[in-house]
Amino acid sequence: MYQRPTSFKLLPDVIKNLLIINGLFFMATIVLGSSNNLDLISSLGLYLPGSPDFRPYQILTHMFMHGNLTHIFFNMFALWMFGYNLENVWGSKRFLMYYMLTGLGAAVIHLGVSYWEAMQLQEVLVNAGFTQSDLQRLIETGSWSDSFNVSRDVIEQYYRKYTTPTVGASGAVFGILLAFGMMYPNQYVYLYFAIPIKVKYFVAGYAALELYNGIANDPASNIAHFAHLGGMLIGFIIIKYWKKKGEFY
Repeated sequence: MYQRPTSFKLLPDVIKNLLIINGLFFMATIVLGSSNNLDLISSLGLYLPGSPDFRPYQILTHMFMHGNLTHIFFNMFALWMFGYNLENVWGSKRFLMYYMLTGLGAAVIHLGVSYWEAMQLQEVLVNAGFTQSDLQRLIETGSWSDSFNVSRDVIEQYYRKYTTPTVGASGAVFGILLAFGMMYPNQYVYLYFAIPIKVKYFVAGYAALELYNGIANDPASNIAHFAHLGGMLIGFIIIKYWKKKGEFY
């Protein structure tokens, strides 16, 4: 069913408010970090359950936190670039629901994959002689006995799984990208602002790249590839559901 645009705003209400909210959180992170030595990323970023720093509300708050200026700029630019047409067509209520569901779904998938990876590392550590108390001490203090015959790299990877917070709106933004690709598959975007490419190929290629990098699982990477893929997957499910009900374009 074709859905007529509800408005033609270049900066529709939800996107405008999301830009403002993310900007305020980013400014607060800088100001409070420098003046009061308060680390908002540690408080509001998303930790793996089992970490002493995990709090349930982080599943929501991490979506409004960003690590640096480049991170927030590209996320917010992509949100506006691919999102304003969607909000104009869907309306603000549906767009906000889609944005939040893809963001939250991405977080859950990211946590699931991260937990599975942590369990693989834990198995190696347990086989090397780590007890549950040793593992807990490692997570809480970052210290361990040198008597264990296991790679330091494995120990550090396990430690980082529980002590490195995930931040950013990327999961929801990738959900927006997927929706834009499904609605306007033959529209062109410019790769690196110079190379024209149809959106359907851009989205498919980006998803393939994220899948490859996620499977490669580079320990040095700080990018949550499966959160990106999770946002796309949840978005795909939502849009297919809407189409089945005749509520999508």
